[in-house]
Amino acid sequence: MKVFIVFAHPELKSFNGSFLEGTVEHLEGNGHEVRVSDLYREHFKSVVDENDFLNFKEGDKLNVFIQSTIATKEGKLTKDVYDAQANLKWADLVIFQFPYWWFSMPAILKGWFDRVYSSGFAYNVGVHNSTRFGDRYGEGNMAGKKAMLAVTVGGSESQYSPRGIHGSINELLFPITHGMLHYPGFTVLPSHITYKTDRAGEQEFNDSLNSFLNKLDNIDTIKPIAYRKQNFGDYEYPSLELKEGLEQPNESGLSIHIAK
Repeated sequence: MKVFIVFAHPELKSFNGSFLEGTVEHLEGNGHEVRVSDLYREHFKSVVDENDFLNFKEGDKLNVFIQSTIATKEGKLTKDVYDAQANLKWADLVIFQFPYWWFSMPAILKGWFDRVYSSGFAYNVGVHNSTRFGDRYGEGNMAGKKAMLAVTVGGSESQYSPRGIHGSINELLFPITHGMLHYPGFTVLPSHITYKTDRAGEQEFNDSLNSFLNKLDNIDTIKPIAYRKQNFGDYEYPSLELKEGLEQPNESGLSIHIAK
């Protein structure tokens, strides 16, 4: 198996840094190929601007979507973006590992998505008709590949439960798992969450790491999140609203986009 890990944490001596080290050692020890993109050590540029598009003409108005589409088509993106895209094409499984900060990912990782997910590579909304609206949400260049999150949070599991003060962790991660992974076609596996990380000792670290490694050893048996596909009959056109009656009785909110 070819595994690409996108790692976003500023401190290698952290829980996350040790977790990454243990993951890579285990995977390589079992004969898998592993590539790691350590965004902080790489000083990955996290802000989209005109310098991301080598064919941008000074003085023109920058429309990121349009310029991204043109630059992708003409092969005028920057080397760091091409390197990341090549790793995505290479991988069978992509793991995004990061701490959950202020109800999202670290800014450097968000910038990675902003820049690497260029129009025409990670999505294509321009091809549509009465029955389909582009290659996304279950289709696209990442179709056939698996992806998952390995996330650390500071709070307890109860705080991130459906009745917890912060909200359900699965709903909080929905913009990432559904919007950033399912969108370009990944088969999305359930996230691996480690709670109360700042207060975790050696036993808690080993328990979380061993649980994660067991998941990786049995990756083909893990049931993916059953996100509904956009162009396979579940959504109305052109509104892209879920068809009436597909949800469970009294079901509402984000969960209706997961087939039961």
